[in-house]
Amino acid sequence: MKEKGKKEGSLPQPSFADLRGRQSVRATFKLSEKAIRAISILSEQLGIKQKSLFDHLMEDLETLNLIAEDLRNMKTLSQDRVQKTYVISRRSLSCLERVSKDFETSRDALIENSIKRLLPLIAQEREKHQKRKEILDALKRYLKGGNDLLKRAREILDEDDPVYESLDSAIMSLDNTFLQIQSFIEKGKKIENF
Repeated sequence: MKEKGKKEGSLPQPSFADLRGRQSVRATFKLSEKAIRAISILSEQLGIKQKSLFDHLMEDLETLNLIAEDLRNMKTLSQDRVQKTYVISRRSLSCLERVSKDFETSRDALIENSIKRLLPLIAQEREKHQKRKEILDALKRYLKGGNDLLKRAREILDEDDPVYESLDSAIMSLDNTFLQIQSFIEKGKKIENF
């Protein structure tokens, strides 16, 4: 079946404006240390770029408008702020500036309060991090038992025995898994004290 206005086999073409909106730009904001750490930790923990987090927060215009409306009705507390430059998409910056202008509120306050939406995610990740540490401890005990069994197998079988070789291969694989999990948990240690 052919759609009206489309040639058979043709694909929709991207527009110049869509492509330009995805272009990366640098933008500087004055944010609290907590907000800066939240972006950094969540980005690292989830394995996504900070730009993607900003794009997610800024391109949700409905939520950004609600945040701006709330900011309009309350006094913002003056906190120590740090100037920080981020890479974000041109579209995200445009959305941010439009809402800032429409509601006569600062971009920095919009960003700060948008980042607060991420705090529950960080709390969830912190809980998961603790559970991962418990799993790693259990895996460490399991691996010790496996190594003890491998040592015993070496004593009663020779190293050319197929059972010993299979067990040795399984323990090596488990050891590699342990190291990967340990590395992931080590990378996530920043979230423990947030």
